[in-house]
Amino acid sequence: MEAEALQRAFGETPLFADKTWLLSPHAFPLDEGQQAGIAAVGPACRAFYLAVERLYRRVIEGRRLLRNGDLEADWVVDYLERGKPARLVAHGRHPAVKDELPPVIRPDLLPVEGGFCLTELDSVPGGIGLTAFLQGLYGRAEEVLGSAEGMAEAFFRAVTGGEDPYRNPLLAIVVSEEAETYRPEMEWLAEQLQKQGRRVFVFRPEEIFLLGETVCASLDGNPERIDCVYRFWELFDHFDFPWAEGLLEAVERGDLRVTPPLKHYQEEKLNLGLLHHPRLQAFWEETLGKAHRRLLQSLVPRTWIVDPAMVPPNAFLHAPTVGGQPIHSWDQLGSGSQRERNLILKISGYHETAWGARSVVLGNDVSREQWTAALRHAVREGGQHLHVLQEYHKPRRVRHPIYSGEGVAREREGRVRLSPFYFADGEEYSWEGTLATVCPADKKIIHGMSEATLLPCGPARATVADTAGPGEAAGHGAEA
Repeated sequence: MEAEALQRAFGETPLFADKTWLLSPHAFPLDEGQQAGIAAVGPACRAFYLAVERLYRRVIEGRRLLRNGDLEADWVVDYLERGKPARLVAHGRHPAVKDELPPVIRPDLLPVEGGFCLTELDSVPGGIGLTAFLQGLYGRAEEVLGSAEGMAEAFFRAVTGGEDPYRNPLLAIVVSEEAETYRPEMEWLAEQLQKQGRRVFVFRPEEIFLLGETVCASLDGNPERIDCVYRFWELFDHFDFPWAEGLLEAVERGDLRVTPPLKHYQEEKLNLGLLHHPRLQAFWEETLGKAHRRLLQSLVPRTWIVDPAMVPPNAFLHAPTVGGQPIHSWDQLGSGSQRERNLILKISGYHETAWGARSVVLGNDVSREQWTAALRHAVREGGQHLHVLQEYHKPRRVRHPIYSGEGVAREREGRVRLSPFYFADGEEYSWEGTLATVCPADKKIIHGMSEATLLPCGPARATVADTAGPGEAAGHGAEA
């Protein structure tokens, strides 16, 4: 696509509040092997969510975890419930939400040597509307993997639970102040569905209210009963809303569908640590199935839970090693070599810093003193907010054309994060699109910074030759 056409499209349709990024003439290419790999990730992630659900439910219900064998895992429930309000825990245990899965999931996949690395699994993902818009925009000029219409319709079916097509439920997309950046893309998504006759609207939390026990919003000045809420707020924000308790009660009565479900144990990064925990391997082998288990354990980098509990003198932590030796204190990681500090430290969940890379510390990107301080902070916080450690795998370098400030496309070297979106469709998840975030090659943590390029993905095509001489692209910001 021409730079002028892209600038005009983003000027007419802002997608992210007060955010800019660099423009590119082409979608990010995925070869057939990458496409097949991404297609397999969705079903595996669904199987993993169900397995975590079964693990948690069986422990709290006192049921056997293994068909043939004994396994005690009360500690898993302690991890997942730590620091959570009792009312939220009670709701997560309620029969009304049993086996409810997130309707939209978005793993973060980093292309590394030999395949992909899955670093996070987001059940309240941003980028749905943006990705759909980009697919529609770039799809006018070239082949892309997915469409705006398909993604919007998949979103509606997923969040309403596949409602009867002859019924037109009122779907309220409620975006918190914390997530205000994402409001424009959700408003665009709602507008696309309104064009199809769907009753989908975006609201702020203060626009939601209770009439008796009924959760409502105003449309054309009249109160309307909401049938389904798409929750675009983090769980730690929930009890700040005056209707918080009424919403929980409506779900528990079966009067309202709220999705993603308000289930604390679905939104913890430490779940990836459970996947690699040696005490749970027999459970994963029985519950996940061989293909899904092998895929996930090959994709997810080794992840450890920073448990602040003291260990006996003759015991060691389930943790990285230092000097090839097991450790008995998290402090010992602070003295590791540069290679041994090739670890990401981040908070697990239920905290204002648990999203947007806010809590992320890369061990070999800071001094030993800073790394030790970060580890000690994680241990101090562990009584209420657990952290996880994860092996860091550097994404491989890619080349992709980027527009300069003069509107000239030149290839630039960078690193990419792929964020595929999967939407619940009955007993399956359908893959409807992928957002590629291409950052400068010197950036170790990839996110939607202003120096990044945000793109849809398309099938691999012949490399586009530079349309100008050599030199670094100055970059051109797209309003969004």
